[in-house]
Amino acid sequence: MAKQNTARKDPPMEKPAGARALAGGKTLPELDRLIHERMRLGIVSALAANQALTFNELKKLLKTTDGNLSVHARKLEEANYIACTKSFEGRMPKTEYRLTESGRRALEKYLDHMEALIQAVREQ
Repeated sequence: MAKQNTARKDPPMEKPAGARALAGGKTLPELDRLIHERMRLGIVSALAANQALTFNELKKLLKTTDGNLSVHARKLEEANYIACTKSFEGRMPKTEYRLTESGRRALEKYLDHMEALIQAVREQ
């Protein structure tokens, strides 16, 4: 007799409609999921507060592993939110990250979104 899979499946994700309705008829743009993830938000925020940070500085600041930082930094780089420069300092490789203009705009938009959510909750 075949064993039946009884694992619960999550419902399929709905595609974002582009805006969320709030109480009082206000609408908010869809949340930027790329920045909303904790580690990526940490990377973008750290780079917004600093002109540039090395891989090791970010790793120490965010208390993460090489692999975790690499994966998240790559996603931000592919979205053109951060720029990566590789060089050598003596014989040691050096990877440095900077926030791009589009990354800065995305962070500003994200912060505006969060502030609007906070305001909407406080008004209820």
